[in-house]
Amino acid sequence: MTLLTSIIIMFAGYALGACWKAVGLRPPQAKEPPGRPSVASPPSASPHGGPPDRKRRQEGTRIRIFRGFPAAELATALLFLWMYARFGLTGEALVGAALVSLAVIVTVTDLRFRRIPNKVLLAFLPILLMLRLIFPLGSVWTHLLGAFLGFGTLMMIAWLTRGIGMGDVKLFTLLGWVVGFPYVIVAFVLAFVLGSLTGGILWAAGLLSGPKSIAFAPWLAAGTLAAFGYGAQMVQGYVTYSH
Repeated sequence: MTLLTSIIIMFAGYALGACWKAVGLRPPQAKEPPGRPSVASPPSASPHGGPPDRKRRQEGTRIRIFRGFPAAELATALLFLWMYARFGLTGEALVGAALVSLAVIVTVTDLRFRRIPNKVLLAFLPILLMLRLIFPLGSVWTHLLGAFLGFGTLMMIAWLTRGIGMGDVKLFTLLGWVVGFPYVIVAFVLAFVLGSLTGGILWAAGLLSGPKSIAFAPWLAAGTLAAFGYGAQMVQGYVTYSH
């Protein structure tokens, strides 16, 4: 790993991270027809702005604060550098860069809006499909099984608990295709542990109560990235320990 290449990769990651952050912070499109005010929440006629206007200003303030700290940019730069350190200038590093890009976008949008836009998943679907066909881990069936398990596992949880949205199901299906079998299992276990620990800490601190829940996409992304980078070592360590 040369210093010059590392610097270039980090600058590229930082620049792309700014783009992915902007994509993730893009507000969902309004469902009301253009030019027609909302019946449920019409705009305030007060010159100082009523509750709807104040709420929009507060939302805008939170977006500006979120945009002010370069967390997504730094995370993307460091994760790009990690992919280069882990895999070098190889096809697997290219797959990892695409995976990092998707992970950053869905993390930002799920934390901000609590949703994973279909447009994001559809944009990355052909990219990750083609990259894995060009640079597979093994047989294509390995990746198909990973996608099937990713879909089936979260679909079953969503059906039983109603605590997971279809955006998470579709996301983990795509992530399962990327990491393949058996690493999709590692990704799910890590995501579940990280999400549960975070939820427990927030609940103990009094920040999570009632019907509130935590965003799960960031932990699906984190678990998948860990499985992508070190899944083979984790599986081998588990097999060795269990015997």
